[in-house]
Amino acid sequence: QLQLVESGGGLVQPGGSLRLSCAASGDTLDYYAVGWFRQAPGREREGVSCISSSGNTANYADSVKGRFTISRDNAKNTVYLEMNSLKPEDTATYYCGADLSYPVVAAFSSDLEVWGQGTLVTVSS
Repeated sequence: QLQLVESGGGLVQPGGSLRLSCAASGDTLDYYAVGWFRQAPGREREGVSCISSSGNTANYADSVKGRFTISRDNAKNTVYLEMNSLKPEDTATYYCGADLSYPVVAAFSSDLEVWGQGTLVTVSS
């Protein structure tokens, strides 16, 4: 069964950068679309970015367009989220999720097949 583990979170200053990783095990990630989601304290989980199984198609929430970049390396069974120009409002626990349906992931649905445990990103001076 596919399992996902996020890593790369931590404390970063406003304007700084951070790269998150979503590593898969138990199954190949080749057939799965993957999305990044985040949940700030007291708020509901929201979609951030997603990428198709091939890596040829990606989508971003308006709040992160131009600042975040999603990518994947299927040979490493890993999806990445490069976060630049970070803002305090980016502070949240970031989760990756996977589903065989790209439209479902691209719609930022919370009903994905599998989720990781999350990694905390704190943007503060």
